Amino acid sequence: MSLVKFRNRRPWGNLVTSNFFDTDDFLGSQLLSNDLWNTQLNEPALNIKETEKAFEVELAAPGFSKKDFQVTIDEGCLNISAANSHSEEEKEKNYTRKEFSYNSFEKKLQLPESIKEEDVKANYKDGVLRFNLIKKEEAKQHKPKRIEIA
Repeated sequence: MSLVKFRNRRPWGNLVTSNFFDTDDFLGSQLLSNDLWNTQLNEPALNIKETEKAFEVELAAPGFSKKDFQVTIDEGCLNISAANSHSEEEKEKNYTRKEFSYNSFEKKLQLPESIKEEDVKANYKDGVLRFNLIKKEEAKQHKPKRIEIA
């Protein structure tokens, strides 16, 4: 016979008097995984690709329009935020139906010093916000120069 940890299956347990708190039982172990946690915080998915000349950043932000975004560079940090809202109301003789939604996010990316901040370009198409971050000339990878020995 082996010993097995006892788990009290009451979802809230006795939080006031207990010195131990099992977050897996309380929240469910899947809630703490990064993918689900980021979704819960409305943080958009992000892809970063480095090429020889630039960094290409893609941020998935469907449901927004260009005017919803606020993008700034401040002290070497790319700040991206967006917010939009929608409301709809239908009034009839015996009822009123009103729906509304609000969606927002904020993302900050620390830029490397090798980026030309004045040449950052952005575009938004098909729900994806894309940035092209051009590298400074000295940061670009150069092919090795072969030196002949005399």
